[in-house]
Formats: sequence, structure tokens, C-alpha cells
Amino acid sequence: MTDAAEPVLYEVADHIATITLNRPEARNALTWEAYAALEKAFARIAADPEVRCVIITGSDPAFCSGDDVKQIMIGSRDDTAKRLLQPRPSGTPAAIAALDCDRPIIAAVNGPAVGWGMDLSLFADIRLASEKAKFGELFIKRGLIADLGGLWRLPAVVGPAKASELLFTGDVIDAAEALRIGLVTEVLPHAELMPRARAMAERIAANAPLALRYMKEGLRRTAYGDAREFGSWISHTLGLLFQTEDSKEGAMSFVEKRAPVFKGR
Repeated sequence: MTDAAEPVLYEVADHIATITLNRPEARNALTWEAYAALEKAFARIAADPEVRCVIITGSDPAFCSGDDVKQIMIGSRDDTAKRLLQPRPSGTPAAIAALDCDRPIIAAVNGPAVGWGMDLSLFADIRLASEKAKFGELFIKRGLIADLGGLWRLPAVVGPAKASELLFTGDVIDAAEALRIGLVTEVLPHAELMPRARAMAERIAANAPLALRYMKEGLRRTAYGDAREFGSWISHTLGLLFQTEDSKEGAMSFVEKRAPVFKGR
């Protein structure tokens, strides 16, 4: 395992790669460094034929609370917009890295998964939830739109109407509701989450590796299609929204712990 000071931990054992978001003091909020580490982890998986299944989780008490608001939405707002508005991006790089992964991914959602954290859980093929898990597409409350997880994957998982409700309201739902709407396949006592994820990963990894990859590709083609053109639109739109007053207000209201006042500009 990598150094505990790193924002993302990575280990491989018995053909299973485990990616752990590792900023527990910030509820595993994603900084630029964490995003880059996620991309690197998926690149390592792509280059390692011994990996047959992937588990992604977070260091307690959260799965992932989304973007680090102080760094990405306030401290480097202009830089964030420039990154998203680069000529014809195919999507935000970490999202594309996760979606390009050709090994089955299990998200072991051990706590709140909100904003990009919920999107990250949606990039997995199977989601297992601790009883402590919560889910929320909070982008609308920051004056932004969701990434490929919310806008592309969520409607296919829970249906367009329920996805619309979650995306338009920014409501947070608990693990029981996530199970009811089909967002997760199981809700487990917290202590049983990782053993269950590991046991499922072992069952998957025991199967023919090449067939597993093609099986995943077949499911991706039938259930989701190609994300890259849509991802380009999302990146461009997010870049534009990052430059609005409403987006800045959404970030500042979060930091100042008050309700946002949006003005449509």
C-alpha cells in the first residue's frame, strides 16, 4: 500500500485492486492532487493484466464529499474554468479514466457520497452501501451541472424521472432510499461492507479475465453507449458555469454555512 499521507491509496492482492480515497479529515473531498491520483490508479489498472476486479471506497467516515470547495471552486476558480474549457475535451479526465476501465468495478460506499463523490460511485458497475451511506447530486446547489455520473449514468440506473428529481433538487437520500430506487444492490451493516465487497470481488476475479473485460464492454454498449461526445459538452458547460456569479455564490454559501442566493447571472 502507498504512503498514508497520499490522497488516494492503491493496493493489489489476489487479482483485486483496491482504490481508497484517503483524506478522511476532509471527508475525502477531491483536490487536484486527488483527481490526478485517481487517474494514475486507473492507469495502473489498465497496465496490469493481473488485475481482474476493482474495489473503490473511502477512508471513514465518508466515501467522497465531492470537490474540495475551497481549492477547486474558490481558490483556483479561474484555473478550473480554463481546464474545463480546453479545446474539445472528451470529458473531465478522472471521469473518463474511470469509465475507460475495462475491469469490473465495485463501489463500497462506506458513508456520504455527494457531488462528484456520487458521480464516482456511478462510474462503478456495482454499488454496495453501508447503512451509513448517503447520496446526493449537489451540483445544482453550487450553480453547476453534474458530470457524466449524474447526467449520463444515473438516468440509466434509476430511470429518467427519479434522476431528474435528484438532479433538479440536489436532495440527499439515505441508504434505504438508494436501495429502494435501485441505486445500490445491497445495504449492509457498516462493519460488513468491505468483507462483502471483497467476497464479491473474489467471486468475480475467479472467472476468465478476458471474458470479464468483454462482458463489461458488452454491458457498457447496451446500457450506456459512448460517453466522450457528451463528456465534451459537459466539460464545456461546466467551464462556462464556473465563470458565473451563481457558481461563486454556491461555493461561498457552502463555506459560510448559509443558504445560497442565486441571481441568474
